[in-house]
Amino acid sequence: MKKKLIIKIGTSTLTMGTNRISFAVIESLARQIVELKNEYEIVIVSSGAIATARQFIEIKGFNKKVESKQAMAAIGQTKLMEIYDDVFSSFGLNIAQILMTYRDFENPTAKENTKNTILKLWEANYIPVVNENDTVAVEEIVLGDNDKLSAFVAVITEADLLVLVSDIDGVFDRNPHLNSDAHLITEVKDISSVLSCIEEKHSNLGTGGMASKVHAADICMKHDVEMWIVNGQRPNYITKALNNSIPFTKFKK
Repeated sequence: MKKKLIIKIGTSTLTMGTNRISFAVIESLARQIVELKNEYEIVIVSSGAIATARQFIEIKGFNKKVESKQAMAAIGQTKLMEIYDDVFSSFGLNIAQILMTYRDFENPTAKENTKNTILKLWEANYIPVVNENDTVAVEEIVLGDNDKLSAFVAVITEADLLVLVSDIDGVFDRNPHLNSDAHLITEVKDISSVLSCIEEKHSNLGTGGMASKVHAADICMKHDVEMWIVNGQRPNYITKALNNSIPFTKFKK
């Protein structure tokens, strides 16, 4: 039986710190999935709808208010899925879209339906690509960048591993952007032991900082799901993390 792997990729990784979605990042993800698909059933939790919209259209009067971001998400989500479909299909990979809100995780029937949908998609050799339905829900627009969403997906699918792809190697004892002598914490068994290490770095793109990632780890650890934070700027970051050939942070009881 295949293991279950959830991969969450955020806006800052998808854009490589620019204001445009990087096709190279999605190609790299696809190449790694080709290597992994014989051993793992995979779900991708992908942010990036609003960032995708920005490179296709300018809404008159666009600002940072939630309503404007919801409109941008509605435009960008279809474009984002087109990019995924174009790139993944060139590698022989099939994708399917699942849009969710947090109410879906509060309703037992919705949770069961979501799990069954994912299982059927895996059975049909499709990779679910999950995002929050930002046109009707606002939590991930405001904070989190799908970190918590990916943890909930990992829990309902009883995943073996959730990998949060970030722009940093993991949790450091101090913010490495502010302290050159900061050291990476490679394994966390107790969430409370790293809470004092979190200092956020401002980003104009993604909304998920280290605090939201540690919160996602807390959700996972309470449900016996292992979670890693890996650096998406490193080549072949997932396959190399699985081989322990790059530094990263592992959350595991």
